Amino acid sequence: MKTGYKVYDCMTTKPISVSPETTLNECADVMDKHHVGALVIKQDHETKGVITEQDIVRNVIAKGINPIDKKVEEFMEKKLLTISPKDDIYEALILMRDSNIRHLPVIEEGKMIGLLTLKDVLKIEPQLFDLLVEKFELKEETRKPINRIIKNEAICQACGAYAEDINKIQSQLLCERCAKEQG
Repeated sequence: MKTGYKVYDCMTTKPISVSPETTLNECADVMDKHHVGALVIKQDHETKGVITEQDIVRNVIAKGINPIDKKVEEFMEKKLLTISPKDDIYEALILMRDSNIRHLPVIEEGKMIGLLTLKDVLKIEPQLFDLLVEKFELKEETRKPINRIIKNEAICQACGAYAEDINKIQSQLLCERCAKEQG
């Protein structure tokens, strides 16, 4: 499937970057300040890697590592999957989906010229979201502990809210509030 949009059409052309010596705490501050989920790590105009919010949470915080004095070069992803600016965004989305990533460096003639994010793709072609949903739903189900799967949880068909204790009334799944309103 081709969308007609190239990676170049929607990539971030000036992604936020930091040096390898930047601490993880400083990286988190930069991400927060610029409202981004990933930073490019550069040294002497050369791309060395990428660090994402997920990298910091999973590889640092979840492991009890203090991010205040740890350098980003210790935790950045150095082996990067990349894409060409001439590739269709559909190809980029498939690569992101299959590799479980949200950020792709865009490389032309051996140099990074931008960063393509999942948000960039979905802003320009929102109907591609359906490609992601099935994989992410399956992934979430495998992460849930068995006791959560067995619980009586669902989305209320009246208000659309998630409810851990759903009620079935007149063949409708209703949260407690909507069930009370139904009488």
